[in-house]
Amino acid sequence: MLLRRVRLLRRPLGLGPSPRPLMELSSVVSALDRLAPPSLAASWDNVGLLVEPSAPHVVRTLLLTNDLTEEVMEEALGLPAQFILAYHPPLFRPLRRVTMATWKERLIVRALENRVAIYSPHTAFDALPDGVNDWLARGLGDCSTIPLTTSTSDSFPTPASRRLDVTVPASFDSASLLARFRAMDGISVVTATVSSGVRLSLSCSEKALVEAVRMLREFEELYRTLEIVELQKPPLPDTGMGRFCTLREASSIRTLVERVKDHLGLPHLRLALGAGSTLDSMVTTAAVCAGSGASVVRDVKADLYLTGEMSHHEVLDAVAAGTTVILCEHSNSERGFLTELRDLLALRLSGLVAVCRSTADRDPLAVI
Repeated sequence: MLLRRVRLLRRPLGLGPSPRPLMELSSVVSALDRLAPPSLAASWDNVGLLVEPSAPHVVRTLLLTNDLTEEVMEEALGLPAQFILAYHPPLFRPLRRVTMATWKERLIVRALENRVAIYSPHTAFDALPDGVNDWLARGLGDCSTIPLTTSTSDSFPTPASRRLDVTVPASFDSASLLARFRAMDGISVVTATVSSGVRLSLSCSEKALVEAVRMLREFEELYRTLEIVELQKPPLPDTGMGRFCTLREASSIRTLVERVKDHLGLPHLRLALGAGSTLDSMVTTAAVCAGSGASVVRDVKADLYLTGEMSHHEVLDAVAAGTTVILCEHSNSERGFLTELRDLLALRLSGLVAVCRSTADRDPLAVI
């Protein structure tokens, strides 16, 4: 099959049927990374290209799924798909071996045997403007949203983590001091003339910072003026985990439950009424987080929490504080976004890759 594929790719123009559209694996990955940069993901997450077939690898069909299960893998192989985008990373904790003993190991074995790439964006899509959390927030109706936590820009790469400022008096040999600093690895120096002499600003790596401070301790008059500032990257507007939603018009809890059910296509939700609330109580603010959102929403003062799942005691804490909780199960709070993502990827991949949404993917929990 591989040899036949290579011959088709090399067939001269004008001879035989036109080859189906395709993209190189690296081009597909680059397009996905531009759409939702992996740097936006939570530090604990495992995102990006997780399984990579050896080159050359071309992609004609991409399968979207929320969870990569063995049923979804069968679906992918039947299409056939050369690329699976799984919202949840199937490789999250390190594997000590890859055998046929467990279902996750079997997924990796089958992906490698059948030359299927696996990619996961997970919390990078959560943080993205118009990503998973904004999609979930739209289930509440017309509202304005801001992230509950703010992502920072990765467009300013620098090895420096601290800035060291020191004032060198006019009576001091500043040229000699500058030469010593510039001889150190991991330091860049900016100078400015001030009324009392020269102000030095040093951008330092962690290791260089220690060396610079050690040197300045040789000169007590300089050491007394020393200031250390932690460098931070600029925030990205409208980007980050979770969403704080302010409804344009206050709505009853009863109405919001029905809106969320309709948005997610679910017949049932779990509801915990906040202390003193009824189904007719009005809501103006909500904290929203797809998946397991307790760690993101629990310190937010809002009339309503909307997330996939929370523990029993986390729900009790919210209810005692007067906050109503709507739970829709973990993956139900995310899966519907894949329909929008399918259409977006079709455009981003210039129609060169067929983008399909899995029909075998479903939440493992059902109300019966």
